Amino acid sequence: MRLLLVRHGQTPTNVTYLLDTAVPGPGLTELGTQQAAALVDALAAEALDAVYASTLVRTQLTAAPLAAARGLDVQVRDGIREVSAGDLEMQPGESEQAALYMRTVFAWAAGDLDLRMPGGESGAEFLARYDAVVAEAAADDASAVALVSHGAAIRTWTAARARNVDVPFAAAHRLANTGTVILEGDPASGWRVLTWPGATVRPAGQGGPAGEPATGDRRP
Repeated sequence: MRLLLVRHGQTPTNVTYLLDTAVPGPGLTELGTQQAAALVDALAAEALDAVYASTLVRTQLTAAPLAAARGLDVQVRDGIREVSAGDLEMQPGESEQAALYMRTVFAWAAGDLDLRMPGGESGAEFLARYDAVVAEAAADDASAVALVSHGAAIRTWTAARARNVDVPFAAAHRLANTGTVILEGDPASGWRVLTWPGATVRPAGQGGPAGEPATGDRRP
């Protein structure tokens, strides 16, 4: 199965650079609405069987034009919402609190699953909920599925589950709004990344992609 992990369009708190993860969250800016509409053509070559979105408004608004163009309903699932910032919610993106958020999610991807976001979930809890939605999509025997989700969630899950992407790579390569990571595989045999926007990903078994450690994008 081809799995397309799509970050939502631009939001007002992306513009103001705030750590905004709570449900239902803001809608899209004018630019974000244009980005969502542009996904229809950007993903025209993908034979999508289903489109999922998280419980946050911004992902549902991003997914709507794509689903409508394919004659599909947007399937809303809580499991692919953004990593909850807990006590760090609405902190400035350049703050130490936001840096702690990113260090925590990438520690999860590196295997420290008992670590808990201050006032929020653990790595094990995050991966379990995200895995459940991916497994649901795969169980429908779909050939290609789009999950419209969030920047930190996509990068964390991919670094944890794709055999050819490591934590330094995911940390160094943020996703722009509506940036799409395309993977191939299934929950049983595993996943490999085919494309990552703005970066080259080596084939599985060739040492993994190189990337310099970075604090990463702090605007979910």
